[in-house]
Amino acid sequence: MLTDTELKLKGIKVLLKELGKVETERFIALIKKEVFDYTEWQRSLWEDKDVEELSREAMEFRRRQKI
Repeated sequence: MLTDTELKLKGIKVLLKELGKVETERFIALIKKEVFDYTEWQRSLWEDKDVEELSREAMEFRRRQKI
């Protein structure tokens, strides 16, 4: 498991790579400006999938990442 600092740094690197500097700044500003309840968002994120299906997808994703 990554530390909080490692996670933030890795996240910023991904954002910079995918979005560039300007769009990364815009993204961060949008997140900071918006009231966001992660727990509530997470509850509705996969409401149409059961635990077994999520587990299968996670294991498949991890398998593909190792290749």
